[in-house]
Amino acid sequence: MTIVSLPGSSGYLDVSNRKVVSYFSNPYVLGLTFVAGIGGLLFGYDTGVISGALLYIKDEFPEVNQSSFLQETIVSMALVGAMIGAAAGGWINDSYGRKRATLSADVVFILGSLVMAAALDPYILILGRLLVGLGVGVASVTAPVYIAEASPSEIRGGLVSTNVLMITGGQFLSYLVNLAFTEIPGTWRWMLGVAGVPAAIQFALMLFLPESPRWLYMKKDKAEAVAVLAKIYDPYRLEEEIDQLATALEEERLRKQAVSYLDVFRKKEIRLAFFAGAGLQTFQQFAGINTVMYYSPTIVQMAGFKSNQLALLLSLIVALTNAMGTIVGIYLIDHFGRKKLALTSLSGVIVSLIFLAVAFILESSTSNSINVGGYGWIAVIGLALYIAFFAPGMGPVPWTVNSEIYPESYRGMCGGMSATVNWISNLIVAQSFLSLAEAVGTGATFLILAGIAVMAFVFVVVFVPETKGLSFEEMERIWKEKAWGSGSGKDALLEARS
Repeated sequence: MTIVSLPGSSGYLDVSNRKVVSYFSNPYVLGLTFVAGIGGLLFGYDTGVISGALLYIKDEFPEVNQSSFLQETIVSMALVGAMIGAAAGGWINDSYGRKRATLSADVVFILGSLVMAAALDPYILILGRLLVGLGVGVASVTAPVYIAEASPSEIRGGLVSTNVLMITGGQFLSYLVNLAFTEIPGTWRWMLGVAGVPAAIQFALMLFLPESPRWLYMKKDKAEAVAVLAKIYDPYRLEEEIDQLATALEEERLRKQAVSYLDVFRKKEIRLAFFAGAGLQTFQQFAGINTVMYYSPTIVQMAGFKSNQLALLLSLIVALTNAMGTIVGIYLIDHFGRKKLALTSLSGVIVSLIFLAVAFILESSTSNSINVGGYGWIAVIGLALYIAFFAPGMGPVPWTVNSEIYPESYRGMCGGMSATVNWISNLIVAQSFLSLAEAVGTGATFLILAGIAVMAFVFVVVFVPETKGLSFEEMERIWKEKAWGSGSGKDALLEARS
């Protein structure tokens, strides 16, 4: 008989009968993960396809070609929709379940794709972009939570990271679609309209999949929840999971109050969890992923390659590298741990951003008569290092941690709020980077991003706990101990006052 102690508990557990759980050990769980992950595919495709489509939109609508404001609005309106969708997505998840949230997101996304494909003027196109953004925002909240709640804790990180793989895969797919439709009449309409196809596929498949077993147990039907859990866990683990859910449900009943957004900030343990989760989402964007991706064509031109086709090819290579790095992250996140992976990732990000900054500073200080190709190659190395370090760590870790660290009654709400923070940060970076680069120089801007990455490193060290292998109940105990101290009794007092 093998005995291990439970983290955060004085009890012990016989694990001699427990099967070894691996990423591929349960095809049913893997199927749930990939169907839910189609939401991530939509997320990645929508953010990537517009860069190619906009070239042809400008050709068809002269007013767009003549107005930078219209171009920015067409691009950013999806981000605005995503912020709204993410904010509403938390409430939809908690009130109606993860499955219905996914289905509603698919319907909105399909509608938005059709509106964009049929748009007769830029303003209808902007409406379509808003609609697909709403769908993406809801999906960005729902997919990680659904996957996390249907995953054994031993492989939860890898399975949730699969959603990030689908995001990066969607970006790669968008570049392929951009290439495929370049010579077809109505180019941009096909580019934007075809996004409705995976949404329709997900809708059809999701009809045959179950609701999240944790949501079912806590909110609706215990028998149905147990039936779903029986397909995920072996009999020994099934009993353990049901016991943990029963305990969590009893704690929810003792609270005897509806959860509100103000509670996230009033209750110290929830506030600490949200601060860690939202901070990770903020630093993911402010560490510069979108700006580095944006500058990839410029970096190639600095290296001496002026061809637009080569720049497009680089975009494909960068997107493929991003996806491959995410695959590495899927393996490492459950073996190496979330916190260690984030810190290693940020260390590489800092070094690569310094490479990029040095390359741009040297290039700007060099006379036009001097060949600056060598500096360009420094920048290319910086770009390659950045993607190689960012993709396995700071790509999946924020989404994984946010799917794990909140108690059941707050998971949808806090997940939605945290995803909204991510989209707001994304919009701020997208709207401010070029202005900042014009004001202080591109090299100095990358140095600022490196400084932010250093701040992110310190933030992870101080505020983010390791969640590898922990159950949701064990994670909740960690936040109570951080808030009130181990054995202080203040957590019990807080519950009594609630």
